Amino acid sequence: MPGLRKLLSYRREWLRGDILAGLTVAAYLIPQCMAYGELAGVEPVAGLWAILPPMIIYAIFGSSTQLSIGPESSTAVMTAVAIAPLAATRSDTYVSLAALLAILVGLVCIAGYLARLGFLDDLLSKPVLIGYMAGIALIMIGGQIGKIAKIEIEADAFFGQISEFVSKLQLSHTPTLILGIGVLIFLFTLQRRFVTAPIPLIAVLLSTAVVAIFNLDNLGVAVVGTIPASLPQFAIPQISVPDLTSLVAAAVGISIVGYSDNVLTARAFASRHNYKIDANQELLALGLANFGNGLMQGFPISGSGSRTVIGDSVGSKSQLFSLVAMVAVIVVLLFLRPVLALFPQAALGAIVIYAATKLIEIAEFIRLYRFRRSEFFLAAVTTFAVLATDILVGVGIAVSLSVIELFSRVARPHDAVLGTVPNLAGLHDIEDWEGATTIPGLVIYRYDAPLCFANAENFKQRSLLAIETETTPVEWFVLNMEANVEIDITAIDMLSELRTELAAQNITFAMARVKQDLYLNLERAGFLKNMTAEHIYPTLPTAIAAFEQRKL
Repeated sequence: MPGLRKLLSYRREWLRGDILAGLTVAAYLIPQCMAYGELAGVEPVAGLWAILPPMIIYAIFGSSTQLSIGPESSTAVMTAVAIAPLAATRSDTYVSLAALLAILVGLVCIAGYLARLGFLDDLLSKPVLIGYMAGIALIMIGGQIGKIAKIEIEADAFFGQISEFVSKLQLSHTPTLILGIGVLIFLFTLQRRFVTAPIPLIAVLLSTAVVAIFNLDNLGVAVVGTIPASLPQFAIPQISVPDLTSLVAAAVGISIVGYSDNVLTARAFASRHNYKIDANQELLALGLANFGNGLMQGFPISGSGSRTVIGDSVGSKSQLFSLVAMVAVIVVLLFLRPVLALFPQAALGAIVIYAATKLIEIAEFIRLYRFRRSEFFLAAVTTFAVLATDILVGVGIAVSLSVIELFSRVARPHDAVLGTVPNLAGLHDIEDWEGATTIPGLVIYRYDAPLCFANAENFKQRSLLAIETETTPVEWFVLNMEANVEIDITAIDMLSELRTELAAQNITFAMARVKQDLYLNLERAGFLKNMTAEHIYPTLPTAIAAFEQRKL
């Protein structure tokens, strides 16, 4: 329990920063989490309930001192997408389904922790994450644009929602539209100038005051409404086999996205403050937080990048800041419900739209385009996949694209023929240096990837090509194995084929810089039976020396 250990070793000088951070984060999360509750399809107050158990659990089990955990945009919209079809004809079970989904997400994460699957987060490359979050952001916007104008949007997909909104714009409720646009202008104008100020809270309070002063709720402006005078209660959600099987895939998708949000944000701030997080421990902490939240009638949650940034900017030093924020929310729920009841839903929708725009990193898309077109294409395809299919399929496509990109690099890696460069010691890639030449009669070849089934044939063909392109007859072929730290049986068989073909051309096959583990694998596979020990060299200079002494 790394979080608990941190709290038990608490330093008095951290207290001021943690209290200030906790109160500031609470000011942000109250309107934000209510908006995310609305986004998830539950009562807005459930967004506040959903922070209480996770904050306590993560403070004990989490490995990050800065991470703020609770309802987040990506998991909220995925929850809505997963549950909406099941609850379409039985809305009374929506809360129970959301709680069940949170429990399933928790179990998936805990299972991942037990299997030590924390490393799987590495499968999501940065271009895929950039594209995925942009898709999520656009889905969020599509789901909220109707609320800022009080237009009933029936379409489920993003493009249909935008089209329907435009076609029905003349049916918008004028007071609601003015209020919603006003909140958006307020957020975009002031948040940029006052970065650490709780602008979303101020926006909601001002819009609430406008509703109260001008009685806009009587004019048709939708508000949150009556909030129960209670905190979340322990309850085991109703479980049926059809619901369970229908939600498992969604739980896996939400787990992947939630864990990615969690660990990437935690890593960023750990690096900033010179400490390390435990990626596998984060799986456990997120799993327990979701499981506990489900038992308290909550819905799936993850780490919040925006609230983490806010807390860090005002001095958070430990998870005590989350506990301070939790106490502040409880006080609001118990004593300030009349104020919350007048929160206009158009303002909450505007906050979600504003938050969504922060997820679209235009600068990163431009950076990817300038860096490498393939990575920009990867990000763009991911965004389109999320929008054109659904969010869960988008998760699968994002992971698949990451894996495909990884295999493409392994299957077609860089290679090099090594030679000498005038006035420069050592051996170098002859393609990198003007005037570089190979040693006559000797090809020293390096293949910059582990050898496996995915690249075995490519390795063989490029090795033969390196020999064919030599202007002088080749007598020796030395394979520099420094980059080949792994090998499978398919690649070993291909090495045998290459050695046989070279022998038919009277070319000696040799190897240099063979790691001990690689040597043992070659030995176990029987590759070394037909290869003399003197043709396996510890270094390239010894291989060159043996070549030069071959006829002496």
